[in-house]
Amino acid sequence: MLRMPSLPKPVPLQRARAPQETIPATSRERERLRDAIRDYVAECGGAILPPLVIDELRLHTGILMGRLGLNPNYRNYVGVLLNNEVWREQLAAVPFERRLLLLPKCLRVGERCPAPFDEFGLLCKQCGLCTIQDLQEEAERLGYAVLVAEGSALVMALIQTGRIEAIVGVSCLSVLEKAFPHMEAAAIPGAAIPLLQDDCKETTVDIEWVWDVIHLTSDDRTRRMDLDALRKEVEGWFSRESLDEIFGGAAEGPAEEAAREWLAKAGKRWRPFLTICAWRALQEDPDRPAPDALKKVAVAVECFHKASLVHDDIEDDDADRYGEPALHLTHGVPIALNAGDLLIGEGYRLLAAAGGNTAEMIRIAAEGHRQLCLGQGAELDWRRHRTPLTAFEVVDIFRRKTAPAFEVALRLGAAYAGAGAEVHEVLSKYSDALGIAYQIRDDLEDFESKSDLLAARPVLPLALAYERARDRKPVVEQFWREGGRLDEVLGVIQGSNAIERCRELLEAHKEQAIRVLPALRSASLKGLLRRVIGKIFTLEVQGWCSEFETRNAASRETGAEVAS
Repeated sequence: MLRMPSLPKPVPLQRARAPQETIPATSRERERLRDAIRDYVAECGGAILPPLVIDELRLHTGILMGRLGLNPNYRNYVGVLLNNEVWREQLAAVPFERRLLLLPKCLRVGERCPAPFDEFGLLCKQCGLCTIQDLQEEAERLGYAVLVAEGSALVMALIQTGRIEAIVGVSCLSVLEKAFPHMEAAAIPGAAIPLLQDDCKETTVDIEWVWDVIHLTSDDRTRRMDLDALRKEVEGWFSRESLDEIFGGAAEGPAEEAAREWLAKAGKRWRPFLTICAWRALQEDPDRPAPDALKKVAVAVECFHKASLVHDDIEDDDADRYGEPALHLTHGVPIALNAGDLLIGEGYRLLAAAGGNTAEMIRIAAEGHRQLCLGQGAELDWRRHRTPLTAFEVVDIFRRKTAPAFEVALRLGAAYAGAGAEVHEVLSKYSDALGIAYQIRDDLEDFESKSDLLAARPVLPLALAYERARDRKPVVEQFWREGGRLDEVLGVIQGSNAIERCRELLEAHKEQAIRVLPALRSASLKGLLRRVIGKIFTLEVQGWCSEFETRNAASRETGAEVAS
């Protein structure tokens, strides 16, 4: 029986430190560089095969450096990534139980770490103070051998036993450089993830990158899927020309014209993207073109979402959407309400026209629609009384308002693919955590503009500040009830570390979404949903330091104290 990894206990955030100058500073830059290297290896085809000798590695690294116009300091980093990519498919083919995960001791929290050492390295005490516990538990659950130690001699001795056929190693660039000749000599598949600092004390690492690599398996048929290209494909379905084709003809009058104009307007399209992801992951050939009927399902998902935005903007008296005047301001409230209602009807019409398990898809959409309205209704009722909200109550509104849209998107894609009940159960739990995390991220972004605070909406930073304010509770309570001095309540929020706590809860719910995935039998769906988390939240935090320090601060409880 699979055992879910236990969650670490919360500890205060560590002090953020600068990354090595030899590594790109942000997660987005690092992801783009990995994608560019993957494209280069694919382009080279059979001209670049493992194992690479040092001269080959230097040659191709030099070509990449020139082609991408990279900082010369990144040369060793690019070499590591290139070697990883060349070995990627061979690593994916090695069973988990024949792999070794090698972690550095410097990930531990210095003097606070209670773990002793033996001749094989650190003996983790599962104290929850650092990321070692999470990585070790998950890798061992998969079947890996795990060592928390440095030293190529120990690794070579393990390789020579014949039991280890691949290595995933986390270390600083200097150690990885010294280890290359040993890996080359052994001709053993491997992947190396460089640390974000090289000072050998309380270092950090890109956890999502490590997580992706240790789960890499050839059973996941979507492992090479270009999610950015897939998202662009989905965006293309929302051009007016494409929408007219999917709907079966041009708009028939001003009401339909207003609805389609709104549907085609800019949006992130995450929900139809998730629908296609779920369907593709459950196909024998996930690269085959999406059928026209599936496009109807994906567009229906966006119809429901865009309708909810029209109605929300009216109910919330919001003037802007996508940086432009909201629909009810440009067309008037009656026309906007009618356009939203029409989009709901069009969504159900598209589902009925898509074929497949029509009754099940309509049931899923209707239940999601109901839950979303109940969540919005709870918020509207609160506005009549304006009492202070606890963090639990705010998160519960998030769960009921935002999570259902993600659940509908994923489950409709799965239903169209013919998924069973066990898949839908996992997707519901995944969507619950994903939706809460997504709304927390929105709260953090809105906090920069103070728009939600000024509009007196239920926001998590204010709820957390209220719970933590102690002697300044009356300031926050007055703001909840009737407004007040914004600068004063902002001071309470900052003084209570509510923003840092929001970031911790964001990471907790992102991780909770990932932790429900082992119950899935489909390696492709499991792998794709794990990568989707990274894609959606790539840009959620300003600057890399808070992103990784938050993740590494072992404050990743599932939010039970706030959202259980």
